[in-house]
Amino acid sequence: MVETRDSKALEHELQLLQEINVRPHFWNRWRGYWGLSGPGWVQSALTLGAGSAGSAIFAGSVFGYKLLWVQPVAMFLGVMMFSAIGHQLLNTRARPYDVFWKKLHPSLALLWGLNVFIASVVWQFPQYSLGTAVFKDIFDVIGVNMPRGPIALILLIFSTSICWSYGRGSRKAIRAFERTLKYMLILMVFSFLLVVIKTGVNWIELLKGYFTFHIPHTREGITIVLGQLGAAVGVNMTFLYPYTMLARGWGKEHRGLKNFDLGASMFIPFVLATSFVTIACANTLFVQGIKVKDAVDVGHALQPLVGLTFGRLIFSFGILSMCLTTLVIEMLICGFVLSEMFHFKYHGWAYRASTMLANIGILGAFYKMPFWLPVITSSFNLLMMPVTYICFFILQNKRSYLGDEVNRGLKGTMWNTMLILAILAVGAGAVVKILSELGYW
Repeated sequence: MVETRDSKALEHELQLLQEINVRPHFWNRWRGYWGLSGPGWVQSALTLGAGSAGSAIFAGSVFGYKLLWVQPVAMFLGVMMFSAIGHQLLNTRARPYDVFWKKLHPSLALLWGLNVFIASVVWQFPQYSLGTAVFKDIFDVIGVNMPRGPIALILLIFSTSICWSYGRGSRKAIRAFERTLKYMLILMVFSFLLVVIKTGVNWIELLKGYFTFHIPHTREGITIVLGQLGAAVGVNMTFLYPYTMLARGWGKEHRGLKNFDLGASMFIPFVLATSFVTIACANTLFVQGIKVKDAVDVGHALQPLVGLTFGRLIFSFGILSMCLTTLVIEMLICGFVLSEMFHFKYHGWAYRASTMLANIGILGAFYKMPFWLPVITSSFNLLMMPVTYICFFILQNKRSYLGDEVNRGLKGTMWNTMLILAILAVGAGAVVKILSELGYW
């Protein structure tokens, strides 16, 4: 978003896409699409953070297999909405904030931008809180009592240096940083998978967990479900996704790639990662009756594989990678949304100051917050979603915006049905959240 796409690279990509799109079998097209995917991976990096990990851990440790259905359903509905957003962007190549301002209403554009900004700031609180906690746990394992202040400062300096390096400085250094975080996350998810393999799977309960759609009746259970729904897709992702495609130069030729990218790079990694974590915690923490309060408790989930000490380290490094990735991306989103709203120049001091506003969340590191915080923050995220979804639904059916690209007939009906379901899901979550906060649930 802060760099100009190389025109020669884009031309080469378009030529390659033309060849891929005419391949006779879909699996041959998928093989070609794999090397060109990108925006979906950015969304995965953002959504696989403290909220999704915390929600999956609590779902498995408190309810066993019963809530396995929540995150796949939430992500599927999110992917449907993102597919509609991508459809609009690829056909118009228009900057989404300007579209909200001109095609809907300036107040809706301002509300969307403000909600994205607030969500990014709010999300920094649990990232700093959880990141500081697991960083401290790593030091505790090696016998060093590290105060929270210096740890939070390290996270701030490190994330800021990475954020401000995009578009400038050494691309090799940035790529090395991204690969390191990716490998730390893969190690944690793979470890949970090995725990699942070692402890076994109750296949009957697994099927019930995915297809009986159990809804808890307790406040704790509702909060976990809302946290899972909120962590799957956030309002700031609705802003980040179309601009990511715009920055990569995607257009109508990329429609097949867009659908593949959402499925292979966003839906599947999220569902697999959260399912492994949930099942592993169900097989260990739930069976043993362990109540999760901190990283030490979660370490028991990996104890059957590598012991408690290494279990704590693997979990802490994995969560730390999630937190660092999300810290950087939330800073970028803050800077980008305010730049769109107020027409700041990228890389200027106004842009940099905008990115730093996200770090109000560093206050989360200095208060003893429960492991529940990411889950609660995810459920709060639901309050910001319905209006944004409704706006994109209106645009999807607005002929003055999309012209002949508006889906009609059976295809249009199916699309609208899925989008309405997504709106109802986040709307119901928002209503329940409000009622629970008022004491009526």
